[in-house]
Amino acid sequence: MTVEEFRELVGAREPVVSTLTGKVLGRTEAGLSVFRGMPFAEPPVGEARFAAPRPARRWDGVREAFSFGPPPPQDPGMPGTVSPAEAPVGDDWLTVNVWTPDHDPAARRPVMVWIYGGAYRVGSADTPGYDGGRIARDGDLVVVTFNHRVGVEGFAWIDGAPANRALLDQVAALEWVRANIESFGGDPDNVTVFGESAGAGGIAALLAMPRATGLFHRAITQSVPGTYFSEALAQDITTAVAAELGLRPTATALAGTDPAVLAAAGAAVAAKLPTFADRWGQVAHTPTPFSPVVDGDVLPVTPWQALAAGAARDVQLITGHNRDEYRLFIAHELGRIDDARALRALEVFAPGPNGTQAYRDAYPDAPAGQLFELVQSDWLFRMPSLHLAEAQIAGGGRAHVYELAWCAPALGGALGACHGLDVPLVFGDFHSPMAAMLLGPEPPAATDDVSAQLRGAWTTFARTGDPGWPGYDTEQRLTKVFDTEPVITAYPQDRSRRLWHDHVFAPLPLR
Repeated sequence: MTVEEFRELVGAREPVVSTLTGKVLGRTEAGLSVFRGMPFAEPPVGEARFAAPRPARRWDGVREAFSFGPPPPQDPGMPGTVSPAEAPVGDDWLTVNVWTPDHDPAARRPVMVWIYGGAYRVGSADTPGYDGGRIARDGDLVVVTFNHRVGVEGFAWIDGAPANRALLDQVAALEWVRANIESFGGDPDNVTVFGESAGAGGIAALLAMPRATGLFHRAITQSVPGTYFSEALAQDITTAVAAELGLRPTATALAGTDPAVLAAAGAAVAAKLPTFADRWGQVAHTPTPFSPVVDGDVLPVTPWQALAAGAARDVQLITGHNRDEYRLFIAHELGRIDDARALRALEVFAPGPNGTQAYRDAYPDAPAGQLFELVQSDWLFRMPSLHLAEAQIAGGGRAHVYELAWCAPALGGALGACHGLDVPLVFGDFHSPMAAMLLGPEPPAATDDVSAQLRGAWTTFARTGDPGWPGYDTEQRLTKVFDTEPVITAYPQDRSRRLWHDHVFAPLPLR
């Protein structure tokens, strides 16, 4: 079918763009040209199962780019991103989506590429709340989202397969951006990656990966997880996943297993993580058995080690966290955590040989529930994010640090500035399921103000490299605190910073 026939079919002169693999037909939506479900790699199934992503094949004619591609296999043990009835069907998991104000190649607008989170177990670009339209319109720039493999398919250590396949997917998507984004009106020489939680962990890894060098120029990491696995730990976890199916953890043994069945095996292991505490240590007390693996090849060293050595000194960085990160995960237990549980959390996560007493001394008036929350917020998100900035500075680069302190309105504010609250604020979507859970059915007027603060800082940074507050250093430690009344102040969690000052976020070991 010709371009003209396609346009006649859809009843409007819709946008058509030529990519290196063929022409795509998008749609005009609220003043933007929008293209969804464009393949950046071949489906990783059949002979390509557990392989590094392979270049997408060319097609003839014009391909519709109206709908998101199918999500990668999802862990059924976690809340889904879309309902099975709504999810696209198929195995073309590796697709990319673009929102652009003007697909004229001469426009050369800044580009922002979103990498989703989901505990490395779930996630897809069609998740409600990841619509790039608001960011593209408000910032007058191009927004890109894409799918990458998660769970066993993306992160499990499988003998005979490359490690960190999800990270290789992310590299392949960024290579697609570099090769094609100019045709969508974007500037391939001004690309900012931004992501939250596991997405921020992926970006931290990309900063350390030689394969990703030069593919982006700025990075925004929202709540970087501190979990990166050693080879031995990752291999032992995959052995347990394969054992759920009576199989060995090899590409040959697992290749014939239905992806949904394999995802269910991963969920089964995740459900009984505490029983592996004697072997897997701190991982057994987290919600996920998957993380990037420091394999010496795809990911040579941890992000903190790489940045301190100058690996990303030429990449401008924003990194930060939410004030009350872990409160999201204990929402149903707020006010009911006793001293015994708090003590156990301190023993597991607090740094140093006297970490438990050090936390009690630093927070002498904190009740059990607050200590329980603090040490896990610090270990999992807050201190990894801060240490990333400090490593970047040590390596000769520049970093800006922020904290989100505005409280989620739901549950009378009991969730505080919890994990994930930043996502609907950045995207400006207050009605997705996740947003509704945090913001309530009728978000207060302040929601718009704080949302505009975050989104404006991110898009200004993508355009200029300056988010509107000074870079972080180890003397003044200036930090932007986003709230109804935003301030620039010394890092506000200094007691925790001091507790973790000498801690090294090393690859988590197998005991």
